[in-house]
Amino acid sequence: MPVVLSAAWSLLAAAFLAALVLLRRAPAWLTGGGGVSGLFQDLIRYGKTKGGYEQRPAWLRLLQVPKRWFTHFYVVSVLWNGFLLIWLFRAEFLGGSLPSWIQHMHHALGRDSQSEDTGNQHFSVFMVLLLLWLHSCRRLAECLWTSVFSDGVIHIVQYCFGLAYYIAVGSTVLCQVPTNVRNGKEFSAQICWYHIIGVTMYIWASLHQHRCLVILANLRKSKSGKVVSLNHSVPFGDWFERVSCPHYFAEVLIYVSMAITLGLHNVTWWCVVMYVLFNQALAGVLCHEFYQKNFSSYPKHRKAFIPFVF
Repeated sequence: MPVVLSAAWSLLAAAFLAALVLLRRAPAWLTGGGGVSGLFQDLIRYGKTKGGYEQRPAWLRLLQVPKRWFTHFYVVSVLWNGFLLIWLFRAEFLGGSLPSWIQHMHHALGRDSQSEDTGNQHFSVFMVLLLLWLHSCRRLAECLWTSVFSDGVIHIVQYCFGLAYYIAVGSTVLCQVPTNVRNGKEFSAQICWYHIIGVTMYIWASLHQHRCLVILANLRKSKSGKVVSLNHSVPFGDWFERVSCPHYFAEVLIYVSMAITLGLHNVTWWCVVMYVLFNQALAGVLCHEFYQKNFSSYPKHRKAFIPFVF
């Protein structure tokens, strides 16, 4: 198990959990508008939840970039993870070897060059990297042709973190196989029960996430598909009937489906899942509070993030 990776993802998960707890039980010094409070709020909020952007000093506004730059995250992910997928395909199916710089990255992140073969692990890793790449392709397509972005902004730190995240998550998947990959052994591509369950859950969660993103986009479009408004409205339909941010909930389910595809025993990937859970929960709570604050008739039965629970 790549110990360095597990520790890094665990620390990230703990950081977002701490931010969520602070948000829910904010002390006085975090509820103001300047100093430490302003920085904290600036780093956890983006888009519609980041209010008062126009009133900030000019030099602070320079640290904000358009939220539509989210598209760049998926461009990077499609390119980087597609690149890793090609190299893994060559190593697994064509008997090649991973480039030396990838092997050095493996060693730096705590992966041994050789490890005991755990049955179908290599095939599982290839499947998860493929699912991650397909997920990035879909999200890129949605950013380009489905979503309607407002004039919302994100902090430059959030933007840089997002770019680094999609490089790190693909690298994490690749580090689940040893650098020697096959080590002269026959490649095993046996489909197991956890592959079927994982891929089925992935497709189910992806379909719901896409439907929810279409619902959000249609709030700003006419029946003919023309964008007529950039204002925020209350969404209805699909999982929006139960939670304010079902697309965030679906994102967590997608990562859980990858954990299942890896056979449920991969500790490092469960650390990634915990990071995604707390990251999306924080964003979900902020969006939920935005809806409650700005729409007096907002459905009271809706939870923020997880149906019936949270």
